[in-house]
Amino acid sequence: MQVDAVLVLFCVWLAGTAGSLAQSRGHKLETYKQSRSRRETRMDGGGGQKTGSPIYKRSPDMTKSLMTKSEQLLRIEDHDFTMRPAFGGPPIPVGVDVQDERLSFPSTNNQSMTFDSRLVKKIWVPDMFFVHSKRSFIHDTTTDNVMLRVYPDGNVLYSLRVTVTAMCNMDLSRFPLDTQTCSLEIESYAYTDDDLMLYWKKGNESLNTDERISLSQFLIQKFHTTTKLAFYSSTGWYNRLYIHFTLRRHIFFFLLQTYFPATLMVMLSWVSFWIDRRAVPARVPLGITTVLTMSTIITGVNASMPRVSYIKAVDIYLWVSFVFVFLSVIEYAAVNYLSTVQERKERKLRERLPCTCGIGNPDEMMIDPQITGYGSMDINNTGNYGMPENGGRQDRMLAQVSLNDPQIASQVKPSRGYVNIWIDTHAIDKYSRVVFPGAYILFNIIYWSIYS
Repeated sequence: MQVDAVLVLFCVWLAGTAGSLAQSRGHKLETYKQSRSRRETRMDGGGGQKTGSPIYKRSPDMTKSLMTKSEQLLRIEDHDFTMRPAFGGPPIPVGVDVQDERLSFPSTNNQSMTFDSRLVKKIWVPDMFFVHSKRSFIHDTTTDNVMLRVYPDGNVLYSLRVTVTAMCNMDLSRFPLDTQTCSLEIESYAYTDDDLMLYWKKGNESLNTDERISLSQFLIQKFHTTTKLAFYSSTGWYNRLYIHFTLRRHIFFFLLQTYFPATLMVMLSWVSFWIDRRAVPARVPLGITTVLTMSTIITGVNASMPRVSYIKAVDIYLWVSFVFVFLSVIEYAAVNYLSTVQERKERKLRERLPCTCGIGNPDEMMIDPQITGYGSMDINNTGNYGMPENGGRQDRMLAQVSLNDPQIASQVKPSRGYVNIWIDTHAIDKYSRVVFPGAYILFNIIYWSIYS
């Protein structure tokens, strides 16, 4: 009840103000005519001016003539421009131009008249707005960027410069290798399709864009226009214009910032396969560093992305790369553990062997040179991770003990006259050098063939 009372008082105040303004305008106009009549009488009666005086040759100032004012020429005072044209009749078509017969004016040269925003406030314009707009504004530097052009037949061109920030529903499941379709929707706020009919006058040709326009993340592939009806349960049906843009995201930025660093971290983790398995201070920090770097890359990418509940294409690549880096650390853990277990077995075996006791010649316990390619080695050196004294690397070393002494033969189980006391754990690194790169290359082939 309080709101209704305020509205009524406000309307009454507006009516009283309009009446006082009308009386004041009539009084001023009458006073102006009387003063003009006195000036003309004084000029005619003086007789001081000659016929050939320059003051009579000067062209008249059209802006000071009451009969040629734009408001009187367009007969603005004769119509109520708060109502749409042909109110109560068929809907008014609004396309690129608006035809309003009330604004027609006589013209001998068929030239149009151009006005600024001051006249726009006095005539009727379509109340169009951008649907799903989050923020928009009309540029007003140095004045309102609005143009109104009226033609003699009543056609009106209404142009304004506006910046719109609109919402776009995006599917980021293929990000950053995605293509999005966004749309701008234009609709009348108050007039239904019974009063206002919006349409694209020339279809797709109604939109003109500069070919030099480019976006930082997207490339505008194409755009097209459509017209549909929108229904609101409380007000009815409205005409709605659509501008659909097809945008393809630029991938080069994400290749430099995400994909290349992740690939380099995976390749860096493979370096540990070529480092001696006894170099624990070298292999462990290398694996931990690559794992932490991958975690930082994943966190940085997710921090700049909207929080969605589905997996994106970049998430698949980063997490698979993280798994490869993590498995390289697990691989060294397995190698180190198996090496420790085997060292314990060798130590127990040496404790069971009576060293040189009962062996006629200690040199009889030899490394088979045909198998390993190395010369003789003392039994106390068989637990040296299969590495000879000169630092050379071998993939498999067999300490073979001749079992000529029955006492030794009864303590160990022979195999073709020899005993294997070494199992090569270095073969895991050897296979990893091939398996890890091959699997990662296969993953990249499948990934880029699906998403690119």
